[in-house]
Amino acid sequence: MENCIQTAETHAVRTDFKAFHFEAEIVRALYRASQAGVPMELVVRGMCELRPGVRGVSETIRVRSIVGRFLEHSRFFEFANGGKREVYMGSADWMGRNLDHRVETTVPVLDAQIQARVCSILDELLEDNERTRFLQSDGTYVRAKPAPGEPERNAQEEFLILAEAQTGTS
Repeated sequence: MENCIQTAETHAVRTDFKAFHFEAEIVRALYRASQAGVPMELVVRGMCELRPGVRGVSETIRVRSIVGRFLEHSRFFEFANGGKREVYMGSADWMGRNLDHRVETTVPVLDAQIQARVCSILDELLEDNERTRFLQSDGTYVRAKPAPGEPERNAQEEFLILAEAQTGTS
């Protein structure tokens, strides 16, 4: 996180996981990074303790929830670490019970092709404008809407179409 703070790159932190709860140390680290100008895009399907968009605290953080047909449970993390992309995948959400009381793992994705695939999944999720709801600083959610002339994007449906094309089913 410190290298992200030092470089403050565009989308220096991108994540996708199910929940973010009872992890004050991570919340404080993300707030410090935001105060240093680090842009962050977090996809958090369920509960999220962090409050984005608070002036002087978390202005560069956007949190969205995507709930649709599938209860996907990917745990992807992308960091622009001093200009070098680092991608991780793991089994734990950012929750105290997972990080402190269970055997969980997060591992670096070293293969360039797999890194590219994980990042393309994050891209698709961040482009969803049909099932996305943005977390507001007061804890409420606002549904995303396509901009005028912009097509509706449903990441889960697009993943299903891609899977069917790869397997030859429909």
